[in-house]
Amino acid sequence: MMQITNTILMIRPVNFRMNEQTAVNNYFMEDLDLKNQTINKKAQEEFDAFVSVLRSKGVQVIVVEDRKEPDTPDSIFPNNWVSFHASGIVAVYPMFAENRRLERRDDIFDTLEQHGFKINEIIDYTAAEQEGVFLEGTGSILKDRVHQKAYCALSDRAHEDLFIEFCEDFDCFPVIFNAYQTVNGERLPIYHTNVMMAMAEDFAVICLDSIDDKTERKNVVQHLKKDGKEIIEITEEQMHHFAGNMLQVIGANEQRLMVMSSQAYHSLSPAQIKNIEKHCEIVHSTLDTIETCGGGSARCMMAEVFLPKA
Repeated sequence: MMQITNTILMIRPVNFRMNEQTAVNNYFMEDLDLKNQTINKKAQEEFDAFVSVLRSKGVQVIVVEDRKEPDTPDSIFPNNWVSFHASGIVAVYPMFAENRRLERRDDIFDTLEQHGFKINEIIDYTAAEQEGVFLEGTGSILKDRVHQKAYCALSDRAHEDLFIEFCEDFDCFPVIFNAYQTVNGERLPIYHTNVMMAMAEDFAVICLDSIDDKTERKNVVQHLKKDGKEIIEITEEQMHHFAGNMLQVIGANEQRLMVMSSQAYHSLSPAQIKNIEKHCEIVHSTLDTIETCGGGSARCMMAEVFLPKA
């Protein structure tokens, strides 16, 4: 079982802007005083440059254009509504924001099959939306595929019961905890696990300071150490620069790459960079508009494709 892949799906935005429906509990978002058309144009430029950087390193990037209708301002973050697994299973997830549910598109599955991938089964969790229960894909779930574990920080967008159901369906051991950030002096839940933690083959980047409960923190550390992961700690300040929102992928000649935004990279200390570079090359690209208005970064933009070839 591979932890990482050389193929990712990315959605090029057409209506990107600050999504008022996700802003209610995504405290990473800020309002830019720009017209939406200008924001979308900047986001497209950042997107295209990012794809170009990835392809130059030999990463297989499948780009799908978003549609003008329906209105999906967050479509640039496909990893929240879908995940593609080595067993040929596709999982489709229930989303907190109503307008994000419109991002789900069956035609994307056809596109992947046209690229030679095989889909055996679709597991659809979206009925949970009717109960007000959500689990936002690999935003909420961080899989250690080799050791069959899944890590999840509970929040409005990651419901414990549904996460456990996912773990049963995909034969994973659940590692559950609560992660917080300080917003106006108050400790509030972090909206997605993948902004405070990144899982690579031999290491994990994690903001342990965000796990307030000492027992939960110790449990997470024990699992990572037991599975031979080097723990690279980031601070809450670095997390706010999206230093937790990274993804390890495979480039040309099986080269391991740690992909992040330029903001995330520049927030890291020389020691942290050295620790990551012991394991793989760092690749970064400027995503300032996407990060500011979308409240997500490099990892959120990449849906990993683990599907078998037909």
